[in-house]
Amino acid sequence: MSVLENFHDWKSFLGERVQQAKTAGMESDTIENVAYQIGGYLAEQVDPKNDQERLLKQLWDVADDTQRKDLASMMVKLVQGGNVQ
Repeated sequence: MSVLENFHDWKSFLGERVQQAKTAGMESDTIENVAYQIGGYLAEQVDPKNDQERLLKQLWDVADDTQRKDLASMMVKLVQGGNVQ
């Protein structure tokens, strides 16, 4: 099963990658920029596997560039300590 099929698994996977980036010394702005780039790739190349991913894709699709950066930043913050199930 892919980590994209279960939103909880995806959040855990993303959280681990963010923590690894921080441990390696990557700045928060750089991490958020990478998240923005990954968000763009996922929105264009990967079919959503669950309701949460479909919602994120819909939000990404209607957002302008600034809003997409904000959404990527929020996802980083979510996986760093958010309690959403």
